[in-house]
Amino acid sequence: MKKIGLVLVMFLCSFVFIFPGMGHAASNTSIYLDGKALNLPKNGEVQNVNGNVMIPIRVVVEELGFNVNWDKVTRTVTIQQSGTTMKLVVDNKMATVNDNQVKLLVAPILKGDTTLVPLRFISEQVGLTVQWNNETKSAYLITPNSGNENGSGGNDDSNNGSTNPTPPDVNVNLASIGGISFSDNKLMIATDKNVTPNIFKLTGPDRLVVDLPNAKFSDTFSNGQMLDSNMNGYIDVEGYPDVSKIRYSLFSDSPSTIRVVIDLTKSINYTLTNDNDGLIFVDLNSDSSTPSVPGGSGKKLVVIDAGHGGTDPGAISVTKKKEKDFNLAVVLKVEQLLKNEPEIDYVLTRSGDTYPTLQDRVKIANDLNADIFISIHANSGSATASGVETYYTRKESIELANVMHKYLVSSSGLTDRKVRSKSLHVTRETKMPAVLLECGYLSNPKDDAVLYTESFQNSVAAGVVKGIKEYLGVN
Repeated sequence: MKKIGLVLVMFLCSFVFIFPGMGHAASNTSIYLDGKALNLPKNGEVQNVNGNVMIPIRVVVEELGFNVNWDKVTRTVTIQQSGTTMKLVVDNKMATVNDNQVKLLVAPILKGDTTLVPLRFISEQVGLTVQWNNETKSAYLITPNSGNENGSGGNDDSNNGSTNPTPPDVNVNLASIGGISFSDNKLMIATDKNVTPNIFKLTGPDRLVVDLPNAKFSDTFSNGQMLDSNMNGYIDVEGYPDVSKIRYSLFSDSPSTIRVVIDLTKSINYTLTNDNDGLIFVDLNSDSSTPSVPGGSGKKLVVIDAGHGGTDPGAISVTKKKEKDFNLAVVLKVEQLLKNEPEIDYVLTRSGDTYPTLQDRVKIANDLNADIFISIHANSGSATASGVETYYTRKESIELANVMHKYLVSSSGLTDRKVRSKSLHVTRETKMPAVLLECGYLSNPKDDAVLYTESFQNSVAAGVVKGIKEYLGVN
């Protein structure tokens, strides 16, 4: 059995599978393990409890060879395998994994003589891939190395509505789509293998469709980007009059195909760039046939990273605001200013409330061979801690750190807490000069009072751009 540490378990248990309705049984439900239909006991149908899919635990774990014990007095289920012990108590949201407490989003329930537990919790403990087909009310559980992939969902242009219980063929060596974002009027798709996109237009209404064959969503995709139980999601787009929304889905399972749809307000031209380097760009900025590659035409390329996002809120301020919102607000203001710099090109690691992993953020910068990488954050500590800091890891980043910090101090008006060295993933693993800016302390009432104001964010954004221009030698 896959052993999962407490922190990872807590992270995984924060996700739920959602389908229509609340607090009822999904009639005629089925559970498939590696394509094999499992026998569900009486009172053992899949349940929907406040948007959480619940499954009969004994059926699944016994198929996997787990030892399951039921204590009727304490109403406790104990599951043991390969040195890992999980204990779940009926009507109690606190579970234990190897004596470490884990809070569940919904407590196990007792239905007749069957105990039902959250699907996501138990499946992740045994290393299963989990997919839910809402049309057939079927859960598909795939064990590691089984080679099976299956998925289906809605029935519009972003999904084909497949309802087969198992795929007609085995999809192996699929490319994993790790992130989808939209900024500077460009769609960016990050993948871990070469993919040959098929792109075409649709009308009534106007849409641009990008199909990615032999691809799937990565295991971490839903950590920070919307992806529902039908494998559908979207990104709301603001500030670009030609685009209203980006939608994506698992469109087909034979072969496994990811479809991305750009909803347009009118028909426009595009250019597609795919250098098989892990990044695919669809540029809506030009009617020319020449692809617009970030950093092309001799421009300097900056990757701007809004820290945290999606399911990771970052620090919480004394007034209960989320760090991720501050970070994104500043980055979007930096973006607006960089649009006016003809010698600088840029890419945002996220342009909405999504969560690219730290690895994804680094991959974007490294694959693009960016000139510099800047991550925007806000800090948290004691109530008396106040001011701004700039962090770097590698000696190649010291000059960038000094320049950026100079402007961060002057633009924020907060206490100078100096440039500091620290081993942070995004500043350590990037190949170009990279810094992380801490723009104030959310735990300090005075800092918090200004961090979320437009004037402060505009000033800091302007300081960031001044620092970028000075370091890159751009007038």
